[in-house]
Amino acid sequence: MRLASALRPSRRFLSWIGGLLAVLLLAGCGGSEDSDGLSGTLRIDGSSTVYPLSEAVAEEFLNAHPDVSVTVGESGTGGGFSKFLRKETAINDASRPITTTEREQARENGIAYIEIPVAYDGIAVTTHPEVDFFECLTAEELRSIWRPNDPATNWSQVRDGFPDLPIELYGPDTASGTYDYFTEAVVGESGASRSDYTSSTDDNVLVRGVSGTPGALGYFGYAYYKNNADKLRRVSIDPDSLNGGASCTAPTDSTIQSGTYRPLSRPLFMYIRADVADQEVVQEYLDFYMDNADELAAAVGYVPLSPEAYDLARQRFENRVTGTLFGQEDVGAGARVEEVLRRGASAGASSETTSEADAAEADAGSAGE
Repeated sequence: MRLASALRPSRRFLSWIGGLLAVLLLAGCGGSEDSDGLSGTLRIDGSSTVYPLSEAVAEEFLNAHPDVSVTVGESGTGGGFSKFLRKETAINDASRPITTTEREQARENGIAYIEIPVAYDGIAVTTHPEVDFFECLTAEELRSIWRPNDPATNWSQVRDGFPDLPIELYGPDTASGTYDYFTEAVVGESGASRSDYTSSTDDNVLVRGVSGTPGALGYFGYAYYKNNADKLRRVSIDPDSLNGGASCTAPTDSTIQSGTYRPLSRPLFMYIRADVADQEVVQEYLDFYMDNADELAAAVGYVPLSPEAYDLARQRFENRVTGTLFGQEDVGAGARVEEVLRRGASAGASSETTSEADAAEADAGSAGE
């Protein structure tokens, strides 16, 4: 009995152990000094070009809001819109404006959306390092390489004096917004392209293909060129008859932001479903994105918008202005984001934007009856 009594812990010891366990339990559960109370789930998909920026934003957002779950996919602009228009995602990243077909599908499905530009990008045309017999291609020469009918298959067919060397091509697949934008800007019709090239949704695959294949030429987002400039040769573009701009201009931060790198400068977007815009996690994410997009865009290789553009984009979200400004026929390639947003803000909502929103609301209402 005396031995058992000696081995029995004292009440003071038990109390101390209990307090220690409570502290450890609170710390293991986050205790709540690290949590700000914001929780929820946010699903994002879309453009592989926009992906590095959205991934960077999501990572920093999660550091600030550890109880939120954010997933970012990269199934391409078109593939992302397919999910978005089935309400599988809250946000779609896009490297081109929403198309007429996608807008019609949105109306049919009762989906209104808010269009937010997030950064500038240029489509970089690059070659294998050994393709060093030119610095500049004209848009017409680029078209001769990528057109669907009778394209050039050898560098000697592109320009007199070029060597007898087969052209090996790499580019985005047909679900990519970069593919849509490039074919429209260079070939003259969205989706019009030769099909005998190596395609991928992953721009890193394209970088490896161009850098590792003699005679290769490819195109992809400027950020992927900047991050791999030691492996690739950048091509300057002379817009010639396709759009105005400075002759033989290379993609740089300044030429992309000023629009002089034509016709291959463009804004990047995210589209937010209007029916989830009032969710606290969506509002906080948008605010965080607009507050940090300039710094994070530059960090991952994109060109930030101006402060005015970010302010106007934020106002568009805060006012829940739905529909597209950039997908309208009178907004051409190379249009400056500030000008388009300013025009949209001064007009309130365009007749097209209003009709899209009204149609979506009407369809949503009838679906719920």
